[in-house]
Amino acid sequence: MAERALRGSRLGAQSYETDAGVETAPRQRIDYDCPSGHRTSVPMSMEAEVPLVWECRVCGQEALRSDAEMPEAKRVKPPRTHWDMLLERRTVAELEELLEERLALLRARRGETTGRKSA
Repeated sequence: MAERALRGSRLGAQSYETDAGVETAPRQRIDYDCPSGHRTSVPMSMEAEVPLVWECRVCGQEALRSDAEMPEAKRVKPPRTHWDMLLERRTVAELEELLEERLALLRARRGETTGRKSA
């Protein structure tokens, strides 16, 4: 009975393929140097587009390729804030006028006739 029993294996845990006859792609080793003095070596395919910077495996900083120079920093436009967008639509005088109108409306709701709270 034991001779006819099926032998099982874990699902997805083991591959029955072998590496016989498999030819790997040609590779190159690219060295990266980080500002802290660490050197990271990364194997890459000869056909791959090699990045100029790579994250250092030791400290996490940007490491530059050993045979390259630091690229020029791109000019980054500062992010527009809510205030900047508001000033594109209205002038400061118009905003002050709107503020006074809203404050007057709030004071009227509270029953205040002057601009100060009664004690």
